[in-house]
Amino acid sequence: MIEVEYKRERKHFSAEEISSMVFTEMRETAEAFLGRKIKDAVVTVPAYFNDSQRQVTKDAGAICGLNVLRIINEPTAAA
Repeated sequence: MIEVEYKRERKHFSAEEISSMVFTEMRETAEAFLGRKIKDAVVTVPAYFNDSQRQVTKDAGAICGLNVLRIINEPTAAA
C-alpha cells in the first residue's frame, strides 16, 4: 500500500491503482496525439520483474480499460 496525503486527507493506493493512473495518463496522451481511442497495449517491464509484478502490471492495464496484449522485457523491446 502507498499512502498519500492530499489537502489534509490521507488516501491509500495499491500498486495496481498507481500503475493504472500512469497508464490512464499515457493512454489519454496517445489518444490526443493519434486522434482515436486506444484499447489495446503492449507493455514493457524491467527484465527483473517476477511473475507477480507482471500480473500486477497486467491488472493495472485492465483497471484503466486497456487490453494488455503482451508484457515484454525492456531489453527485448529495445532490440
